[in-house]
This record gives sequence, C-alpha cells and structure tokens, in this order.
Amino acid sequence: MFSEKIEKAMNDQIQRELESAYIYLSMAAYFESINLPGAAHWMRIQTQEEEEHAMKFFNFIYDRGGRVMLQAIPQPPVEFASPLDVFEKALAHEKKVTGHINDLYALAVQEKDYASQTFLQWFIDEQVEEEKSAGDIVETLKMVGDKGQALFMVDRQLGQRKD
Repeated sequence: MFSEKIEKAMNDQIQRELESAYIYLSMAAYFESINLPGAAHWMRIQTQEEEEHAMKFFNFIYDRGGRVMLQAIPQPPVEFASPLDVFEKALAHEKKVTGHINDLYALAVQEKDYASQTFLQWFIDEQVEEEKSAGDIVETLKMVGDKGQALFMVDRQLGQRKD
C-alpha cells in the first residue's frame, strides 16, 4: 500500500531532485562564465540526470495511484570561489541527497512498502556512483590546482562526458 507519508516524502524528493538540477545548471553557467566549457558540459549532463531522477519519482507516484504536488525551488548559488569550490559543493550536495534517499528508504521499511523499497534501491546505488564521480573530480582538482595547463586538460576531459 502506498501511504500518505511515503507519497509526501516522494513529492518532497521531486522538489529536491529539481532543486539539484537547478543547482547544477547554475554551476554550468558559472563554468561558462569562466571559460571552462568542459566543466559546463559535465554540469549540464548532471542537470539532465537530476531531471530524469525527478521524473522517475513523478512516474512512480502515479504508478502507485498517488498525486504529484510540485513545490517551489529555491534560487541556487550563482557565485563560486573556484572550480574546486564548485565540485566540493557538488560533492557535499550529493552527500545530502544520499541522506534524503536513505531516509526515504527507512520510511519505506517502516511502512512495509516493499514496492517503494525496490524502487529506492536504484537511487541508493546511483548515489554511490554520484558521490564517487564528484569526489574523483575534487581529488583531481586538488592535485592540479585551479589555474594553468593542467586545469585546461581536466576541463577537456570533463567535456568528454557522455552520460
């Protein structure tokens, strides 16, 4: 059974996923403004992934006979100290999202909603990948710094992201 608690929590998660997309789009805009098109491309793909995540929740709610209630999305940050700062903030944000997904899963367990548990397992696995990806970039930027030829090479590599 799809409980009102889970329906509300999943509606909250739709808002969080769309907020994530908005945050990453703002990060893409920042990278464009400092002439790092590869990093901007990486963030645009991240934006698309977050939108897809929101739609997974959207569709799941309706598949379960629930109702989607969209919520306001706060303005994302628009200024960052450096490329490293952006990816550190992205990593921190992904860790926060992981916490929300884990809370949702715990609620599904509490409510004995096995369908939601199965659905949420995909997101749990996805968050491991999201944190690793952002974390790897943070570590690379710490090694190469925020200026110079090495940053140019990292930017080119980020621009090759396919999905």
